Amino acid sequence: MKFDTTTVRLVLAIVEEGSISRAADKLNLAVAAASRRVSDLEEQLGAKLFNRVPHGVEITESGAKLLQYVRQIDNLIDRLEGDALALNHGLDGRIIIGAPKAVVIQFLAREIAGIQRKYPGITLKIVEENSKIVQQLLRDKVIDVGIYEKKSGFLDLAKSPYRDDRLVLVYSRAHFRFRDEPVGIDDILDLPIVSLGKGSAVLSAVQRAYRSRGRLFANNFTASGFDTMLAMVRHGLGVGLMPPDVLRSFHPEKALASAELQGDWHQRSYVLSCVEGHAQEQTLRNVVVELLGHPA
Repeated sequence: MKFDTTTVRLVLAIVEEGSISRAADKLNLAVAAASRRVSDLEEQLGAKLFNRVPHGVEITESGAKLLQYVRQIDNLIDRLEGDALALNHGLDGRIIIGAPKAVVIQFLAREIAGIQRKYPGITLKIVEENSKIVQQLLRDKVIDVGIYEKKSGFLDLAKSPYRDDRLVLVYSRAHFRFRDEPVGIDDILDLPIVSLGKGSAVLSAVQRAYRSRGRLFANNFTASGFDTMLAMVRHGLGVGLMPPDVLRSFHPEKALASAELQGDWHQRSYVLSCVEGHAQEQTLRNVVVELLGHPA
């Protein structure tokens, strides 16, 4: 059935104006073309929509019954046009962001809240994984945006600088003692260290530090998250390593303490990469601009 947007709006205009000619003028159509559209539609529907009267037309009983559907179609067209406009301007859509837990806690949660206020029509989903898995998800196009530690990068994708952080040493005062000064890598080489698992930026940083001293990291205890790490540190199973903002987010008790670290092995830089194809292009661009902190 040929029932395009012009015909829909013509039928509604005829009902409103009570005249084919006035409706045609309103829509900038030739009267003959408007009449032909009405005749073609009536033929397709098998029902007369309008009767001619001395000063125009009036809707028939059949036309009145069909009018409710025409109005529904018109409403759907308006919604379609509105949604298309929102998509084209990047005001709508769904973006999936992958990032490590430390990034979510320190930066991403706050930034996503800001994006949601600015773009309420955009749905944002966070996939929390370590830097290695985030890159695998990017490679497989499971996520649209990935944030990962730069030194762990193995993807051949464009990388934009995102944020920097650092690790501090976390320990139980009842089980370990450190001086009130930055702790060197040589001071912790022989201590049990609670680390995050394979693929995490924390583990990679510790392994690099040990290699710099010709040592192999024994990986005494592996934790699945910072909360688990703190539980193990609390009971003296080892010392932990995490960003200070992450530590503060857990509101640690006084029995736990932290110490700064010497050198630069604990300094971390995160980068952002994205893959196109699934998400609407302008929506993805708007989200990335906000995450990178640049003006739109």
